[in-house]
Amino acid sequence: MLSKRRRTLPLIILLIALQMISWTSIMSLPQGAPESVCDTMLPFHGGGIPPASSLPPYRIETSSLVIRQGQAMRVDIIGVPPGLSFGGFMVQARNRNSPHQIIGQFNSSLDGRVKLMNCENSVGNSATHANPTPKQSASLEWQSPLDFLGEVVFNATVAQAYDSFWVGIPSSPVQVVRRDTNSNYPQTTRLPYVPPPPRGSYAPKTETPSMVEISDDPFYFECGRSKTCFGWPDGCIGDKSCKLLSAIIVRGDVYEFEMKSGSIGAAYIALGLSNDNKMGDDLVTECIPQNGKVNLYTSYTSGGPNYAAKRTNVAQNNARLTQSSFIDGVIYCKVQRDMLTEVQGKQFDLSNNKYHILLASGTSLKEDSVGYHDIGRLPSDKPINLAVVQNLSGSSTLLLRLHGAFMLIAWIGTTSLGILLARYFKQTWVGKQLCGKDKWFAWHRVCMVVTWSLTMTAFIIIFVEIGGWSTERNPHAILGTITTAICFIQPIGALFRPAPTSKSRPIFNWTHWLGGNLAHILSIVTIFFAVQLTKAELPEWMDWILVGFVVVHVIVHLIYSIFGFSSDRQYSQQLNVFQMSDLGHHNMSNGHRMDSKTDAPYASFRKGLLAVYTVVLTLFVVVLVLIVVLAPIEETINTLKSN
Repeated sequence: MLSKRRRTLPLIILLIALQMISWTSIMSLPQGAPESVCDTMLPFHGGGIPPASSLPPYRIETSSLVIRQGQAMRVDIIGVPPGLSFGGFMVQARNRNSPHQIIGQFNSSLDGRVKLMNCENSVGNSATHANPTPKQSASLEWQSPLDFLGEVVFNATVAQAYDSFWVGIPSSPVQVVRRDTNSNYPQTTRLPYVPPPPRGSYAPKTETPSMVEISDDPFYFECGRSKTCFGWPDGCIGDKSCKLLSAIIVRGDVYEFEMKSGSIGAAYIALGLSNDNKMGDDLVTECIPQNGKVNLYTSYTSGGPNYAAKRTNVAQNNARLTQSSFIDGVIYCKVQRDMLTEVQGKQFDLSNNKYHILLASGTSLKEDSVGYHDIGRLPSDKPINLAVVQNLSGSSTLLLRLHGAFMLIAWIGTTSLGILLARYFKQTWVGKQLCGKDKWFAWHRVCMVVTWSLTMTAFIIIFVEIGGWSTERNPHAILGTITTAICFIQPIGALFRPAPTSKSRPIFNWTHWLGGNLAHILSIVTIFFAVQLTKAELPEWMDWILVGFVVVHVIVHLIYSIFGFSSDRQYSQQLNVFQMSDLGHHNMSNGHRMDSKTDAPYASFRKGLLAVYTVVLTLFVVVLVLIVVLAPIEETINTLKSN
């Protein structure tokens, strides 16, 4: 009997040990994390169990992204999807920037499941679980200090089981601002507690939200103070309305570049370092969302007509992605670059050289490079020392605006008026001359000389601005070139105009008429395509103004044609009556002499309609030129209203 008990005793001990192991495999530390792990946040589970390397199935949510000094906010730890339980946790808020110290303190638990910790000899600046029972969420209240300004990130360790835990799960950055900062919050010591919305069954967001400009986006804080910010459209940093945004932070030998897209549908956002404000021979950092996460690439824009940013022959280990997100179509990334990078024999020395910043984003990708920057592109107005914090503006678009203004004045204004004069006013102002020429011809020539001069000037300007052929997928460039070529030839052909009695004069007349009208039609089509150009930043509703001009222009031509036909019939009848009445006196030639000295019928009407058309045409030109010169016009109007 004794021997039987001795044989069963080891078995009992083994069963007890196995039971204890099974308990510990599903339990966290019963009193929460010890203060000895304040720095590492590694659970004291023994046995050298490493943290999980997979994506954590938990997330840290905050009730706000902006908080004033001394106010309180709610912090939640929840599973992804909601309902996934965990046993233990530890959480603390740390300065997002060096020296990354613990910030603020947690208050008493909202649900009785939280225990406060005293790390770095500060009371309640960290929190852990009060008991290891499985829980689907944990709610805490955190209060910001009165003596801190900047960004904090909540980092958490969450243990699903004894041997299954994730360390350093970050929240979105939270900006701590001054107590006197204007906001919609009441002027109280703490923020009012607002419970989060009910958490139903988890489902990915499938709707496509419109772009929302968040005036309290923490990205903008410290711009011009601790980091150099640069955004598109130019001047958007001041009113926090950027559609593309970048920041440069230099701490010692560490060069950090932040980028954020504000446009839904962006396929990438990129930042280039260039010796000038043009593309070509640039070091480019690209953040591209792929399969739900953001990937980092380094490329080099080779010179040439296409300026493709190739990743070939560029080492991909000279930059490191330290933080990224892709939420609701908005790309965010933070990248650290080496201080010295060499690409194809060219050195990029970030500490000793100055560089222009090129910011770009687009909706398409190529096999080994990004696609065209059809969302937006902006170079900085000057090269900068990256380590010097400063306010940065975009390069001037004066030449681009002048190109558009000159073309509008030439082809909407003077060309339209010149063609009208040549076609319908040869029998108006008869016998009156200007500078030794018939009045209609003198004004026609003035209009065409202005058109030719403005077109040639605008053509040269745009090549100086772009530095080559446009790479945008838009027929504007090729149509504009054809129009300019016809415009250039027209006055040269006019120099070889045959005499009025020459047999080849009709051929010249038809050729000159065809060339002028073809160039006019092509120019209007080219202007329509210009509205779609990314660089132009023109509103889509500008198309309707152009349509209005075309309608008015066609109606005026129809009216002149109808009255011209009526005038010809009336003139023909008058001529026949005059000739028949004077046949007996052999004075038939006097009718032609009288006609050559008088205007054709309806001359007053033609002059009146011309005056009205000139006024309307001037209004169209002024409005269109203002839209081009002040582009983007909506933002310019909003700025003027706010001022």
